[in-house]
Amino acid sequence: MTTPRALPAQLDSDDDVVTLWGLVIEGYLATHQGLMDEIAERFGLAPAPFDILLRLVRSPERRMPMTRLAHEAALTSGGFTKVADRMVAADLIRREPCETDRRVIYAALTDHGTEIADKARAACAEILRRRVLAPLGPEAAAGLAETMRTLRSANGK
Repeated sequence: MTTPRALPAQLDSDDDVVTLWGLVIEGYLATHQGLMDEIAERFGLAPAPFDILLRLVRSPERRMPMTRLAHEAALTSGGFTKVADRMVAADLIRREPCETDRRVIYAALTDHGTEIADKARAACAEILRRRVLAPLGPEAAAGLAETMRTLRSANGK
């Protein structure tokens, strides 16, 4: 582990600005990789299926139109189809036709998928408490979330 170096009070040089952004990315990647490694170890879930389960378990009726879900999960339609096929085969989701628009197909959690999603969400929260909240503290973690919300808004999402 490297010793943290203090950031300059003012970010006047190009190097200071690039270094600051690099630290943000490195911190995110290290934290995310640790989270995903633990989720994979505990549940056998790769990042995309894990993300999809979390989105569905938090959605009304635990289902979402597949095109919207693919978009939110940042997957191409072909990539999403492959992930969805594997999740159907694992009895995590099922495809449901829309009652009012036959062009729409929903991805819906199965009972097994709901059970895994609930357990994975609880594990995710526990891991994040240890990997994010413990080192930062609640105020800094909330500040980080607000900062990232600001960046998301400022940059088009």
